[in-house]
Amino acid sequence: MPVMPPEIVRTVAELRQAVNAARLSGKKIGLVPTMGALHAGHVSLVEASDAVCGYTVVTVFVNPTQFGPKEDFSKYPRTFDADVAAVGRAGADLVFAPDNAEVYPAGFATFVEMSGVAEPLEGQFRPGHYRGVATIVLKLFQMVGADIAFFGQKDYQQTRVVQQMVRDFNVPIQIEVCPTVREPDGLALSSRNIYLSAAERRSALVISRALRKVEQSVAAGQRDVWKLRDDLQTELATVPEVRVQYAVVADAETLHEPAILDRPCVALIAAHVGTTRLIDNVLLAPPK
Repeated sequence: MPVMPPEIVRTVAELRQAVNAARLSGKKIGLVPTMGALHAGHVSLVEASDAVCGYTVVTVFVNPTQFGPKEDFSKYPRTFDADVAAVGRAGADLVFAPDNAEVYPAGFATFVEMSGVAEPLEGQFRPGHYRGVATIVLKLFQMVGADIAFFGQKDYQQTRVVQQMVRDFNVPIQIEVCPTVREPDGLALSSRNIYLSAAERRSALVISRALRKVEQSVAAGQRDVWKLRDDLQTELATVPEVRVQYAVVADAETLHEPAILDRPCVALIAAHVGTTRLIDNVLLAPPK
């Protein structure tokens, strides 16, 4: 049976009309927020929504407020037709693709300012980034009115920021975090991978390799967080073409660094390979 292409809408009014009709027919609403340039990781989120929701909305909007002045907003890949085809095959019912004026109308002046889990790591290296992320995500939650929103673990700190924002503002939505999707050689899928040359892509593999080594050390019983962090940084240093911004082991809830791995933690890395900034992480369970 041929796959029905998803409906495409550009305005909040059209979006709400479609979602309200789906809800009146008894369907649970799933939401997958994206900036487009979709890959198999995004597709897995759509599939996860389709498995538990009767109606799945995918948003495609390159959000200008989460990019810094020296970041790649103008160069961010835009592949809308391919994106629509991919999410349609995965079960999306509707694609919401507003223009900038629909999201940020003239006179827009309200932003979500966050502390807590938004402050370390990405918060240090990308000032203002989570202000833009939290603002657009809250707006999309208000626009769509979904029951469940699906995010990928690769952007781990982002998932914690969204979870905190939802809790603090009593937003009636469930947040589902889905596993990172990787290439067979371990590289985490990212829309920015297309910027990597063949040599840079080979260099980038040290990121997932370092995370695997730390995961193995924890499985073998290592509990010293300082030692685990040193192991991360030592492995990354074997490829000088990779310029590390941070490589840490942090509490999975607070993102603060404990001394001993006696609680769920996460190893997180951000690094530049050539001109491309990549992030990755792995969850670490305390040894039994």
